[in-house]
Amino acid sequence: MINSRGLAFAYAGAPALRFPDLQAPQGAVVLLHGPSGSGKSTWLALVAALARPSAGELCVAGQDLAMLQGSAADAWRARTIGFLPQKLHLSSALSVFDNMALASWAAGQAPDRARIHACLQDLGVAELAARRPMQLSGGQAQRVALARAVLLQPQIILADEPTASLDDRAAEQAVALLYASAQALAATLVVATHDARVATVLEAAVSGNNGHQPPQILKVLL
Repeated sequence: MINSRGLAFAYAGAPALRFPDLQAPQGAVVLLHGPSGSGKSTWLALVAALARPSAGELCVAGQDLAMLQGSAADAWRARTIGFLPQKLHLSSALSVFDNMALASWAAGQAPDRARIHACLQDLGVAELAARRPMQLSGGQAQRVALARAVLLQPQIILADEPTASLDDRAAEQAVALLYASAQALAATLVVATHDARVATVLEAAVSGNNGHQPPQILKVLL
């Protein structure tokens, strides 16, 4: 879950960004919508404890983020947050498998080879484990990055502009994979985007939930 109240962040020499209050239950889908420069990436950084707000309260997955600092914040983030950045940050010097293993090392855990292969298999890229990122297509790289994001079974999945530069078919597949991955973990999914296609795909995915209780979609306009 994500609860915020009176949340604001100020960059040096700039007016404060002020964000709407939010109460998102565990398992919800949050669509963070707004034009470039509206503060979407900043909001994600606040939720991931990568930045500290200048005002307001923020509780994520039961943790008051004001109580986290330094290495404690790093450890909490590694256990709790799965992050799919706009720039995928796959190390060109490492294989796909070793890029996955980095997530475990960052959390202070030994890599679980079976879990890594299972995640790659779930995302349809198990056969790419020995390749380097430069040997992947854009869609393959995004699937690997998503597999890395869900490797440690996070409670919150954050995706920053996941459909940037994708055509309609690739965008639909990317959002559907995000949604399916979050549902498999009962994780709260946050998608930050200025792409109107994302809402359409998410709504279609939720409506096709095969009789299960559909997650709540919360739309936050910045």
